[in-house]
Amino acid sequence: MIPLRSLYCALALVSLSACGASRPGLGGLGEPEVTRFSQTAPPGAEPGSCWGKHVTPAIIETVTHQVLLQPAQVQVDGTVLHPGVYKTETLQEIIRERRETWFLVPCEDILTPEFVSSVQRALTARGIYRGGISGEMNPATRAAVRRFQKPQGLDSGILSLAAARKLGLVAVVATE
Repeated sequence: MIPLRSLYCALALVSLSACGASRPGLGGLGEPEVTRFSQTAPPGAEPGSCWGKHVTPAIIETVTHQVLLQPAQVQVDGTVLHPGVYKTETLQEIIRERRETWFLVPCEDILTPEFVSSVQRALTARGIYRGGISGEMNPATRAAVRRFQKPQGLDSGILSLAAARKLGLVAVVATE
């Protein structure tokens, strides 16, 4: 028979291993693949342009508080004749609305293994990526892309066109 303590330890280890995405260095495991939207794009998008979309879920908080329906009846000497009557109310409040952020991304013909290798090298040179140069947009690469883009206001592991330009990997179109 297995001692109960050993069983609890085994269950704890299984539970912790299932939470691997929260360990340092594995932050990209929950990232979506680099997404292309050929038919779905924001209104007014230029034909032939490629877009990524990052959805930030709403934050909803449940608040419970007591509402006084009838105050307590107290005599002059402090004796309570009838205690106060309260009602518990539970409300849900939206703390932050759901947001969809659309952004230009390099199109599929640009995202070759050579290009992704260049992204990995550029992120390595900046001390953001520590993985191997594989040419694959793997979870570690997406996590590094997220760390690079987050200070610029885009908390996504999908490589934006702006980030690719900032890394010096995509030509900047000159405007006249």
